[in-house]
Amino acid sequence: MIETARRTWRFLEPYHGMIYFAPEAAAAYAELGITGRAGYFASRSAAFGAVPAPVVVATFFNFNPALVTASISTVWSASEPAAVLAARYAAADQALRGVLGDAIGSPGMRRAAVLLREAAETVTGDVTGRPLFAAHAALPWPTEPHLVLWHAQTLLREHRGDAHVAALLTAGLRGVEALITHAASGAVPAETLRTSRGWSEDDWNRAVTGLRERDWLTDDADLTFTPGGAARRAEIEKATDENSVVPYAHIGEPACAELQALVSPFSRALAEKLMPWALARQ
Repeated sequence: MIETARRTWRFLEPYHGMIYFAPEAAAAYAELGITGRAGYFASRSAAFGAVPAPVVVATFFNFNPALVTASISTVWSASEPAAVLAARYAAADQALRGVLGDAIGSPGMRRAAVLLREAAETVTGDVTGRPLFAAHAALPWPTEPHLVLWHAQTLLREHRGDAHVAALLTAGLRGVEALITHAASGAVPAETLRTSRGWSEDDWNRAVTGLRERDWLTDDADLTFTPGGAARRAEIEKATDENSVVPYAHIGEPACAELQALVSPFSRALAEKLMPWALARQ
């Protein structure tokens, strides 16, 4: 079931992730006076309310704390969390309608929304140790199926993300080190991870040196795991999977397969339009 759960999450991830790349979202936040990268941090953390920057730093684990602090420190003087949340859902609605068209009202969309909501609601009663999931789980459910599906995947994404942070911390990794091990796995180019999370070359290189000294990485010029480092990274992924499987196990293998089939054309269309790099993960 673990492999099925991971695969189902991957199939659905573009359906949620499009909100970080949709021009409708950037425009909606800009109308509130929130521009640039601040829109990402404000929109994803707004479910907490207007919390101090260190709370966002703590939960946005692999971002440079200086970037998070600079981005979030002024947003709540420009707007308020309720307005940002409303803008986020309005942008999701616009973007999904713009890319998917009539498919948002299809029987397949309605069925996918029912299945994924059932999966997500399985775990909303136990939010212990999952702060981002807890914050989003406390939000009201939308009513339209295409937004129910988006909200459900938002919950399951944050549910898995919180589990992943716990596994990284247990393995003794800091945020930048977690990114470096992610790059060493070959999933995403190192430079993409470094720049998108706001780390300087010096920060990155110091962390690489530290990981080599701790036998995570070889001394090769590229980022190559030692056997011990590869094993520890595999344990992180295993722990993440094991602590994320419950929603999918609840609905079962056949429902997960059905979800993958239903959502695949939606996710592919969104990825092709807004994030073509995500197609390699399908």
